[in-house]
Amino acid sequence: MLKIKDIHTYYGNSYVLQGISLEVRKGTVVGILGRNGVGKTTLIRSIIGFSPVRRGQILFKDVDITHLPPYKIARMHMGLVPQGRRIFPSLTVQENLTVAARDAGLRQWDQEKIFNLFPRIKERLNNRGNELSGGEQQMLAIARALLSNPDYILMDEPTEGLAPLLVQEIGDIILRVREEGISILIVEQSLLFALRVSTETHLMSKGTIVYSSSPQELWENQEMKYQYLGV
Repeated sequence: MLKIKDIHTYYGNSYVLQGISLEVRKGTVVGILGRNGVGKTTLIRSIIGFSPVRRGQILFKDVDITHLPPYKIARMHMGLVPQGRRIFPSLTVQENLTVAARDAGLRQWDQEKIFNLFPRIKERLNNRGNELSGGEQQMLAIARALLSNPDYILMDEPTEGLAPLLVQEIGDIILRVREEGISILIVEQSLLFALRVSTETHLMSKGTIVYSSSPQELWENQEMKYQYLGV
């Protein structure tokens, strides 16, 4: 589904991603963990095309997307749940959803299906984005990504700033989405959340992947957790 081959990304002269390689197979959830500043968000931005890759290659559905603009990558049915949610604050929930909707035939996520998954969003249809709580905004950001009918979703810190009960709810939603066969790449700082929803995990440090394993193996590896996550 998604293959990343030795990518290198810079911000000006700052060398951020220093040779990242990984693969996300169909129907899997890959968790990327690491401390602040190790390049996790830059990885998301490089895949979707916001931060140009200087060297290396990104393949999506066997198509080289390394240097495609973000709108063309999105049209290939790659969804994004960005850090900070990035919903339109002056638009209503209904308008935020309408802007994102894209037909995809038999695989279609429509508003009825979205409301079954997010009943709270249905209750807030006429509220503007800036009138929602942080948890509601995150649900709207995920709903918006699903309405683009993606085969693959990038999620950047989906639990950031959320209370524990809402973190649990977001985890339940991701597990249900995974059951639909959608592949997901999640960047997270919460170890417990990532272990719960992921099918495989990778630790990042200083722009590289330093450890890859199943969630269970990571949970049992005290040395790696302490060295790269501080837990």
